[in-house]
Amino acid sequence: MKEDMIAAMMAELEMRSNYLPEQTIETIYFGGGTPSVLSADEIKQITAHIYKLYRVEKLQEFTLEANPDDLTAQYLKELRDTAISRFSIGVQSFRDEDLQYMNRAHNAQQADRAIKTAQDAGFGNLTIDLIYGTPGLTDAAWKHNLSMIKTLGIPHFSSYALTVEEGTALHHNIKRNKTTPVDPAQAAGQFEILMAEAANMGYDHYEISNLALPGHHAIHNTNYWMGVPYIGIGPSAHSYNLQSRSWNIANNALYIKSMLAEHKLPLETEVLTPEQQLNEYLMTSLRTMWGCDMEKIATTWGADYSQQILHDAERCVERGQLQLKDKKLILTDTGKLFADNIAGELFV
Repeated sequence: MKEDMIAAMMAELEMRSNYLPEQTIETIYFGGGTPSVLSADEIKQITAHIYKLYRVEKLQEFTLEANPDDLTAQYLKELRDTAISRFSIGVQSFRDEDLQYMNRAHNAQQADRAIKTAQDAGFGNLTIDLIYGTPGLTDAAWKHNLSMIKTLGIPHFSSYALTVEEGTALHHNIKRNKTTPVDPAQAAGQFEILMAEAANMGYDHYEISNLALPGHHAIHNTNYWMGVPYIGIGPSAHSYNLQSRSWNIANNALYIKSMLAEHKLPLETEVLTPEQQLNEYLMTSLRTMWGCDMEKIATTWGADYSQQILHDAERCVERGQLQLKDKKLILTDTGKLFADNIAGELFV
């Protein structure tokens, strides 16, 4: 259904062209699944439509998510003729054992080759994903995975603990004792290794799951955490305009039917109260190295909220999970292990 999907997304781009009035597009991100199944011509077709409908004169970053097995030399050569400036490569691990456990289509050799082939094609601005907490991944093996980032000269990477989603093959196999379950203690220990090794390699841990050499922070992702408005196109894509959040239906066939046959947007919208907006700011800003700006809270939502949050934060400071620096609440390394809980404690 690729042709229909592209037509539906083109239609949505048109129907939502006024969603962010006067907003200049700084970043474009083709993600959320396997956009590397698109040909270079299809990418150019969608890009031309974006450029026609939206203000892109300040575009700084154009990322394509890609599976390692899709990034052939020929495909990369064709992509040189598009506006793409950055790749997010779903490596997950440089060990075949981990990739087999996660039921990935590629192997470690393909991951290594995809990175080098992209670099040889002139794409130096790369980010990769690495997963920790996989059963069988020893601390020594995890350190080796991390060392490959510096060896391969990758300026940015994202790292996540393995989570088991219901309905997946992994969840099915664990439930029936066919494979080893995930150990939270292992994941926590390997997150601490991640912080230490990244610091030794000179990477900024600028967001809990994202690390980069200075000057290579992802602009797109950083804008999410800074509360910059954005528009998402396609099935299950989310959009945010400061006042409300909307999300498309998470079904390809129904999305295409709604857009092409019914000519209506298949989305739900939630209008955010001021308290919800503040809680979202708390949750996202605390994840970053810049922290939660108490002066911004006082100016935007009121001094009473700022004082309440500072009061509630005292117990987190006493536990060594938060620090107050230049009127900003910032997670300590210990606090990064409990980020979601800490944010929940501070919610208004």
